Amino acid sequence: MSKIISTKNNLQVLYEDNHIIIVNKRAGDIVQGDKTGDKPLSDVVKEYIAEKYNKPGNVFLGVVHRLDRPTTGIIVFARTSKALPRLNKLFAEKKAKKTYWAIVNNMPPKQQDTLIHWLRKNPKNNKSTAFNKEIPGSKKAILDYTVQKKLDRYVLLEIALHTGRHHQIRTQLSAIGCKIKGDLKYGFDRSNKDASIHLHARKLVFTHPVKKELLEIIAPLPNDPVWNACL
Repeated sequence: MSKIISTKNNLQVLYEDNHIIIVNKRAGDIVQGDKTGDKPLSDVVKEYIAEKYNKPGNVFLGVVHRLDRPTTGIIVFARTSKALPRLNKLFAEKKAKKTYWAIVNNMPPKQQDTLIHWLRKNPKNNKSTAFNKEIPGSKKAILDYTVQKKLDRYVLLEIALHTGRHHQIRTQLSAIGCKIKGDLKYGFDRSNKDASIHLHARKLVFTHPVKKELLEIIAPLPNDPVWNACL
């Protein structure tokens, strides 16, 4: 794994080569431009590439996947038109193994379990609801969780996703009474000062789309007292 570097704009680069660049997203960053008009992470990465490699004109950068704005952790971008469709295929076929860490307010019913729900998104409030059986407009959502550590007031869970639904981890954990710290939308009682939620895309394992080497990327945790207590 390449040495982690931090750049101006606090861009933390976890891995880069000619074909891909992987960064550690901060809370509040949006991956792609949206109606807010805020500068997206994709533009910050383009500027970094243009400056580092002295590239004139437009820099190619392909967005492969996303994280919710208040969430932190690993984001992969394609640097070449060769890598982009291969990465898209790899993520679509669930061949990239994603591991998340979440800090929640309650101990779940079991030390480890597989959660299966049907989620339905309400576009009006940009929120998903979990159901125990299929209903019209719902999509099946599956994740595994394991209790990693009991903190003073919270519990650290490790989550492996089998599906990639809208707000899936936030919705499914809330449905079993485990609300993510800071996540007002899904029932936590107060927000975090920086508007983050304590959900972090911690690890990603996949085969490089061009080099065919196995990559294991781990994103350092945000620097706050609760995350620091997890280490």
